[in-house]
Amino acid sequence: MSAYVIIEIDIIDSVGYDEYKKLAGATVEKYGGKYIVRGGRAETLEGDWNPKRIVVLEFESMQRAKDWLNCDDYREPRKMRHRTAKTNMIVVEGA
Repeated sequence: MSAYVIIEIDIIDSVGYDEYKKLAGATVEKYGGKYIVRGGRAETLEGDWNPKRIVVLEFESMQRAKDWLNCDDYREPRKMRHRTAKTNMIVVEGA
């Protein structure tokens, strides 16, 4: 079953975050993931959620998404993301 990593991002260092993006994409692809959403315009339809940026990744399974997040290749980019942005991240199974 496919799994989707949904990330809410508030960028605090745009230059550093641009460097992160250059490295992160290759690791997503290496683990069979693909970008579904990458920071397009968001509009709140209900509630008071007002995210700055949303990213959605699709992987073949929840385990594969976790493998990507914790892989050696993503270790340094992940640290860069933590330094340059505040993030919330979930993984959810989908059709």
